[in-house]
Amino acid sequence: MEDNRDKRPDDPNDRLEIDGEYHFVRPEKKLYEDAKFVPQDETNDIPQYYVPSEKKPKEKKASVNVHSGRIVKLACFGLACAIVGGLVGGLISWSVLKYRLPEEGSDKTLVSSNDNSGTSRETAVANDVYAVGCRQTVGIALETSSANLFGHPSANAVEGSGFIMTSDGYIITNYHIIEPAQEYNSRINVLLKDGSSYEATVVGFEAASDIALLKIDASDLSPVTVGNSNNISVGDCVFAIGHPLGELDFAMLSGRISALSRSITPGGNAAAINLFQLDASFGCGCDGGPIFNESGEVIGIATARDGLSEPQGTGFAIPINDAVSVANDLITKGYVSGKAYLGVGIDRQYTSMYAQYYNFPEGAYVNSVEPESCAEKCGLAVGDIITQIGNENVTSYSDLNAAVKQFNAGDSTEIVVYRKNEFTTLTVTFDESKPDSGSTGVK
Repeated sequence: MEDNRDKRPDDPNDRLEIDGEYHFVRPEKKLYEDAKFVPQDETNDIPQYYVPSEKKPKEKKASVNVHSGRIVKLACFGLACAIVGGLVGGLISWSVLKYRLPEEGSDKTLVSSNDNSGTSRETAVANDVYAVGCRQTVGIALETSSANLFGHPSANAVEGSGFIMTSDGYIITNYHIIEPAQEYNSRINVLLKDGSSYEATVVGFEAASDIALLKIDASDLSPVTVGNSNNISVGDCVFAIGHPLGELDFAMLSGRISALSRSITPGGNAAAINLFQLDASFGCGCDGGPIFNESGEVIGIATARDGLSEPQGTGFAIPINDAVSVANDLITKGYVSGKAYLGVGIDRQYTSMYAQYYNFPEGAYVNSVEPESCAEKCGLAVGDIITQIGNENVTSYSDLNAAVKQFNAGDSTEIVVYRKNEFTTLTVTFDESKPDSGSTGVK
């Protein structure tokens, strides 16, 4: 077939006509470009038409009213179950509460969980102790011309703390705080929380116990409540009020008791002291001040004297029972009565190394005996090595001093000594400690 698509017909009747799906060249000759197309007027087939199928009518749903009775029954059943469940739960709760609630007349109480005050019991106790304790605690100052901690001249620097024992002005503190004043005859001032200051006189002291008793001319003071140091236990919470570093007045520190009955030797020729241990270091400035329990009672005296080994986070305190016993004697007699006194001098150069070198036993080497003392009366002599007193073994001067402190004047006990290459047992009856010595007679 001749392709006439690119020819331009001269006859207007030869124009290309487009019919969407096909086109033809010459309609009068019925020449079709698409060979598969057959015009409708040239076919004998009956055209097929789409006849949609007849729709079936939808079945009507059952009326809601048919099941309304069933729904109502289900709702009633659920409501009944809820009521029964509530009654059972209420009975169980009532039974539990009845079991836990205190009986009528009982002193037990329930702690409310709705307490939103934000203050814990320990904090509230500390607040109360501080409020009262500040009126009972004093600062001890010596009139000196030395510089204070920050290098400034000070004529009234606080050396330590103390606390008021009676409303008419008796005050307890550590002896080592006022010792320089005793030595140089300087003035002692007592500073109160309200800013008032009083000159104090020394009623008495016992160096071996590190206790001193002062008196100021005042009245209507706020005395402490004395507790019982025999009832304290490891783990008890305690509070101290004092003057840390000598400059920070009336500060509170807290800690817990970490050990009891520590026999601590401060150093030098000082005798061992019975102390209880704390897990907080109160430091200089607080020494001599009160240690309070959670009831606001004084159960000890903080001590931080020179030579006393205090690792960081560790403190020591004198039991209040020991301090009160000393203070009562100082008030009534002017000295501590009833203390055992031996009357010997001990050579501290005799050590375990010395004993090992000469093949002697460890002990306290006697280098002097006081005339007419119980030591002389029982037969102790120069050159004796004391190895045991009572049930306590003695290996040094400190051991002997601590052992004698366990006895009272008039008590009798046995003393084992090493003499002339053999052990000898003596019986001693202790003298009473002299008022002006305040010691055990072990020098």
